[in-house]
Amino acid sequence: MIRGASNGEPPPPPSEVLKPDGITPEGLTIALQRGGHLSRGRVERVVVESSRATLLSTVARLRLEYSPGTDAQLPARLFLKASHPDPKPELVASSLKEVAFYETVARLMPHAIVPHCYDVARDPGAGIFHLLLEDLAETHFIVTEWPLPPTVEQCERIIDAYARFHAVWWNDPRLGVQVGTFMDEAALGQWREHFQARFAGFVDRLGDRFSPGRRRIYERVIASWWKLLGRYRSREHLTLVHGDAHVWNSMYPRAPATDSVRLIDWDAWRLDLGVQDLAYMMAVHWYPERRRRLETTLVRRYHEGLLTHGVTGYDFGALWLDYRLSVVWQLRVPVWQSSVKLGPWIWWSHLERVLQAFEDLGCEELLD
Repeated sequence: MIRGASNGEPPPPPSEVLKPDGITPEGLTIALQRGGHLSRGRVERVVVESSRATLLSTVARLRLEYSPGTDAQLPARLFLKASHPDPKPELVASSLKEVAFYETVARLMPHAIVPHCYDVARDPGAGIFHLLLEDLAETHFIVTEWPLPPTVEQCERIIDAYARFHAVWWNDPRLGVQVGTFMDEAALGQWREHFQARFAGFVDRLGDRFSPGRRRIYERVIASWWKLLGRYRSREHLTLVHGDAHVWNSMYPRAPATDSVRLIDWDAWRLDLGVQDLAYMMAVHWYPERRRRLETTLVRRYHEGLLTHGVTGYDFGALWLDYRLSVVWQLRVPVWQSSVKLGPWIWWSHLERVLQAFEDLGCEELLD
């Protein structure tokens, strides 16, 4: 789709929130001006090179042409992430959470960890939003085709990216004040009640496909809820985590010698143990052979990365215990995914893999 600047009478002002099926040069001009990137000139023409719906949003790649005399260094391409045309009500909050990330967190971070955001807008009442982001397609690529895991070298680079990101926010005094929110006791108790209800529905759905032994593991986790939350409630050695850190949310550089991995899709970010992201990446998504072969080496590499980037007072023994604890918490993932009506093609294998990790790592020792 190609859309040029209007001639004659000026068009009516575009709505603040951009929609992929209604992109105009005027709307992009306003968005770039609002983001502080366009002080002279305007967008004259926009080509929507591709557009598709994902689980949470609609994404589009845009090619822009500017009027003569426009500010230098403006991007010729942008990546638009906007509201899903038919969103699942239970997932709208996740989309708006990513908007909050780019509004409040991304701008405080060092360059080259997340895509640069040129503009963000939302209408919470209508549940719609847009993010106008750096288009990384020419410099980066999705690290591998789902469900294939990355190479070992690629895994190492991804682990390095998370170590760098987590170290930025490690024990930062802005956590829970300016950046994110810590759950209080009431919220933690409500979270437990919600999980119990979701788990009851999960058991009913699976029937005899969910063995009594596995059910007892989950029941023990629920019984141990407050003990397991001890690390979180201590507020020590916590950071900002991605929350959906599978490897397909990593953009790998085409020139790894001079560029770095970018982390994308921030709809699940929260304040937590940094190794929650590693447990989600490996215990939930990797089959046992690969996880057993690489897990300890990559967790050690992550620890070394934290130390390199300035984290102190957190030895590997403490980190490894936190990693095992994080694997326990990953048992929630397939239950939640089933409860929001994602397909079994997503969560059934997750259930098998994370239970195997739970057993391999002796996580039952951490329960009451």
